[in-house]
Amino acid sequence: MTALETEPAPRKRDPEARRRAILEAATAIIVEEGDSALTHRAVAKRARVALGSTTQYFSSIDDLRASALQLLSDEIDEELAVMEQEITHFITAPERAAAKLHEFLLDTRQVHAEVALIAAGTQNAELRALALRWTDRFIDALAPHVGRERATAIAVFADGALIHAALHDAPLPLASFTSFFRTILNAPDQDPS
Repeated sequence: MTALETEPAPRKRDPEARRRAILEAATAIIVEEGDSALTHRAVAKRARVALGSTTQYFSSIDDLRASALQLLSDEIDEELAVMEQEITHFITAPERAAAKLHEFLLDTRQVHAEVALIAAGTQNAELRALALRWTDRFIDALAPHVGRERATAIAVFADGALIHAALHDAPLPLASFTSFFRTILNAPDQDPS
């Protein structure tokens, strides 16, 4: 064997992969420990990169936090896009809609990601739009089918169910979701627009 055959090839520099690793480490820390645990040192350790890499790709811890929360929001948007395809089931088959929400709340990472976004939005006005995006989009998608008032009630219930799932490490029973949805849908709509 020649020297070229025995020596490992040098790794190609992939700045985008390193940036992505840093961002994913930051989101994991936020989800698992809260955004107050986010430091350059913790992110570098989690991403297995040099400490200086975190500041090379993100100008400040606030920039990194905002980018990580944006990534979490994008992930939640993907889940919402799936749920939007099921939106008509809120009327025709509330048990199916309840099952979708229940399934979402069984995913601990998703629950903690959403709670992290809500917490960040309550503490930082600049991040509030990210925190509200899911609820606003959900209400807008549901309102044409059930009315804005009922859509808002379902969204508020979903937010409460999310907090419950986060605090109890499990969602409410599926039967409760179905019952709540039916109750909300059968309530008179004061604003049928």
